[in-house]
Amino acid sequence: MRTTASFLRLLVFFIAALIIIEWVYPGDEWAMLTQPILWAIVSGLMLFAIAFEICVAALESILFRTLTPEQQESYNSKRALKEENRFKWFRDTYKKALGSKAIEEEHDIILDHNYDGIKELDNDLPPWWVWGFYATILFAVVYLVRFEVLNDYNQDEEYEIAVAEAAIEIAEWKKTAKDLVDVNTVVLLTEASDLKAGQTIFNTNCVACHKADGGGGIGPNLTDRNWILGGGIKNVFNTISEGGRDGKGMISWKSELKPSEMAQVASYVLSFQGTTPAEPKEAEGDIWVDPEAPEDTKIDTKIDTETKEIKTEETIEIIQDSTAMNVILSN
Repeated sequence: MRTTASFLRLLVFFIAALIIIEWVYPGDEWAMLTQPILWAIVSGLMLFAIAFEICVAALESILFRTLTPEQQESYNSKRALKEENRFKWFRDTYKKALGSKAIEEEHDIILDHNYDGIKELDNDLPPWWVWGFYATILFAVVYLVRFEVLNDYNQDEEYEIAVAEAAIEIAEWKKTAKDLVDVNTVVLLTEASDLKAGQTIFNTNCVACHKADGGGGIGPNLTDRNWILGGGIKNVFNTISEGGRDGKGMISWKSELKPSEMAQVASYVLSFQGTTPAEPKEAEGDIWVDPEAPEDTKIDTKIDTETKEIKTEETIEIIQDSTAMNVILSN
């Protein structure tokens, strides 16, 4: 059990077990991190592997003791020879890479220099260093021809290419990084899954003030076109994130909800637009016009607003006239 081969076999077995587990349980995160029970399984397998190595070593020891002294000596000599030759190629290659001579042969390369009894050896440079130097010369020649003679791309062009590639990679990463969204990058979500998630968040945190149908209670009506702090996905997202008016608006939810969750609930809130709640609260704030909407839509909204104002003024005048007539008749 104390041999190097045993430890190497155990290490290979452990690595193979991890690879098989990750292959059986694929995912974005390591299975060993998301499912701690797998550590118990791997630990059990390693115990069996260790027990197997111990049993093999014990069996080998018992068989060795059954041999005669001559057979034991022969076995030990063969084993020693095998151990000596096991890494012979690596040892010989390492010595050749040093490019030095054995101590017994150093008298052939001693120089005539003698400084207070200190002599100098004329060792050759290590072969790996020499071939590395030749490789740098070859690289320099290729570089010179490519960039100075053939005028391939320069450093400025290489930088611009790298920046462009990085921008593409960042854009691809942002597609999956939903929690990177902020008030400047948020967009209206229309997927059914996002709206369903937004509805769940709304029902958990918002119905107490806005009611389940968005008709409003303590909070304003969410079904009309009037907004206190502005409509549209960006304004609604910002209101949810930063909170309403100081002292009388709703609290900030950015410490409770993730950016992706605020985008979902903001999109769900906007889905109330145009619906008819059971008990709608009176409109608050001003009618909001999307600055990015087409001009004809803005004109229609403006006309609709002015029409409502005219109708309101006419209603007030009718009420005033009716009141005055009642006063005259009573006199």
